[in-house]
Amino acid sequence: MLQSFSVSSVNHLLRSNSWAREKLKPFAGKTARFECPPLSLALTIQETGEVTAADASATAPDATVRLTAGLMLRLLARDQAAWAEIEVDGDTAFATVLNQIVRNVRWDVEEDLSRVFGDIAAHRMVQTGKALDQWRAQATDNLARSFAEYWTEERPLIARARDVAQFNRDVDVLRDDAARFEKRLQQFVSRQSAR
Repeated sequence: MLQSFSVSSVNHLLRSNSWAREKLKPFAGKTARFECPPLSLALTIQETGEVTAADASATAPDATVRLTAGLMLRLLARDQAAWAEIEVDGDTAFATVLNQIVRNVRWDVEEDLSRVFGDIAAHRMVQTGKALDQWRAQATDNLARSFAEYWTEERPLIARARDVAQFNRDVDVLRDDAARFEKRLQQFVSRQSAR
């Protein structure tokens, strides 16, 4: 059931993004496996550029994409650095096209909602969703700044940048002073032994 839902969802996105289907057409017949334990999904590219569930008796996939649940959450949170941590095995040209499609395909939520609720209601729902997302982002940023200020000013758990810079300058001065003292001590010892 999950696989059929996934296939229909992916095909829905591909139908509304014709450029993605065009990029997949040259890879017709190839299979990609997406693994995010405990889930695994194998899709085969069709001649039309859409996908179908891979045959269970098929041989090894042409490309395998592995990611963890934590990495998936980072991707959903729009962490661009997470893309570099995805493991990919197999046909690199195929995997590169899959990566490009996954990163750039867009779901036209408003279009789908308008079919159910009408154009005006769908537009308002999407605008409300965007406003809530902006509020969430701003609230998260404010909370992070508050914790950072609390941990640097109220309960110093994190060092401020200027304190770290001052500490580094003090260490440099101490190192130079110790080197000068060592040199003077060596000179003193060599003078004493010369007598």
